[in-house]
Amino acid sequence: MVPKYLLIFVFGLALAGVVFSGDVYRRPPRRKSLSRSLLKQLDDTDSTSPQQVHISLSGENHMRVSWITSDPTPAVVYYGTTPGGSNSLSANGSTNMYHYVLYTSGEIHDVVIGPLKPNTLYYYRFALQTTNSSPHFTFKTPPSQYPITFAVTGDLGQSEWTKSTLQHIAKSNYDILLLPGDLSYADTYQPLWDSFGHLVQPLASARPWMVTQGNHEIEKIPAIHGNTFTSYNARWVMPYEESGSNSNLYYSFDVVGVHVIMLGSYTEFGPGSAQYSWLKADLGKVDRSKTPWLVVVVHAPWYNSNEAHQGEYESVGMKKVLEDSLYDARVDLVFAGHVHAYERFERVYKDQANECGPAYINVGDGGNREGLASRYINPKPTISAFREPSFGHGQFSVVNGSHALWTWQRNDNDDAAVASDMIWLKSLVSVSTCS
Repeated sequence: MVPKYLLIFVFGLALAGVVFSGDVYRRPPRRKSLSRSLLKQLDDTDSTSPQQVHISLSGENHMRVSWITSDPTPAVVYYGTTPGGSNSLSANGSTNMYHYVLYTSGEIHDVVIGPLKPNTLYYYRFALQTTNSSPHFTFKTPPSQYPITFAVTGDLGQSEWTKSTLQHIAKSNYDILLLPGDLSYADTYQPLWDSFGHLVQPLASARPWMVTQGNHEIEKIPAIHGNTFTSYNARWVMPYEESGSNSNLYYSFDVVGVHVIMLGSYTEFGPGSAQYSWLKADLGKVDRSKTPWLVVVVHAPWYNSNEAHQGEYESVGMKKVLEDSLYDARVDLVFAGHVHAYERFERVYKDQANECGPAYINVGDGGNREGLASRYINPKPTISAFREPSFGHGQFSVVNGSHALWTWQRNDNDDAAVASDMIWLKSLVSVSTCS
């Protein structure tokens, strides 16, 4: 039996925002956490009602629908293209739950539906009842041709800044959200996973969210809970099997001329590791005539001129092992989180500007409770094109096979996002000197 006082101590550290990451810089004042009010809302939810609904891509023309109920209910989704006809199609799935120390999750349901039509609004719900009482949800599938827009933000958490970021993203016309790790900031206190799911449901139930894990998802407690990523792997299942991966911590997917690779900073990546071998094989399968854009998403940044998170193995070690592979494959963009600020680098290879290298963009600025990383290394490196310690999000709009527009929008206030950094990018396969 784990001593109660030890559990209280560990959970207390999590709630206080203490993370053993080696940070030595001073963070600016935070904004209020929303988790308490969100948990109160969940307490008032009916035990069989769908909670924490989110969707993700699951192979070609298919979507994974995930939700939680407090009590057992069928893992069935009814869907269609009209409100009245939303029961015309149905699919069955699986249900699981997990235990974490003294916490037991609700019933976690996962159902893959499809094939689906592109660029189409679907209506769906979770129980076929004569009273028609099950709430209806809607989602829009990604288009089958250009243009396509990705919203990109990391290190979300669940503060008032998070709410502001989500409001700004909701007002944009995005098709898919990419999240490079650090989702809920539960940090072992499991109810915060539930409040996070409730917070993001309005967006995550309407557009596919494709995520990878960060350090706040590890949640291993020595001598108490020995497994890593227990909650993350149970709640946020990604299409790893569809991409030939043996782990939910790294995978890839294709959508409208873009091949996206989601890597795991906090699982083995060295030569001989499963992730290393999978990445090599995945890059070898990419057909740039079909997906001229190649994007990588990872949590710990390989390039970073902020004082925060310098010298960490997950950054410098992964860069040392994998940078050549990404450069040789002509990866166009690498999105990262971890550092709570925004920074965009020039196209880079081996710490030098290189027109055939990836453009590295750090977007760990979603709104976490820890505040911003406001101190940068000076003088600014010549390869750092733009940096700013503000919360916000990015928009990656792919216009065609050769051109895309990247825009970073600062959370200037709660009413409107402010476009602060913007650049047109060319896919490297369209640059003759890089092919």
